[in-house]
Amino acid sequence: MENNHLNGSDHGGHGHDDGHIAEAHHPSYGINVLVWIGLLSLTAITVAVAGINLGSLALTVALMIALVKSMFVINFFMHLKFDNKVFKIFLGICMVTFAVVMILTFFDLTFRF
Repeated sequence: MENNHLNGSDHGGHGHDDGHIAEAHHPSYGINVLVWIGLLSLTAITVAVAGINLGSLALTVALMIALVKSMFVINFFMHLKFDNKVFKIFLGICMVTFAVVMILTFFDLTFRF
């Protein structure tokens, strides 16, 4: 009995369950195809919006579409939606840092002239 527990052949052990739990949370191929179609649609919308003269809103619209596309990729294709909370916290810190840099850049460009 003790030998079974040490070599991991016990079905209640952590080695067997961890792999099974990790595989159970991956999205199906249908979800991946829907996300891919959504990404293609958002790319088409980006190209269409680029042909429209939106003035100063063009950059904001392009960044919003890029944000939605990146969230699709991060959550589904990179499986962050199903990962540990630590990775989500690190991503949040990176996004806040990026947002601060972008805001400071826009303030610099706004008050430069």
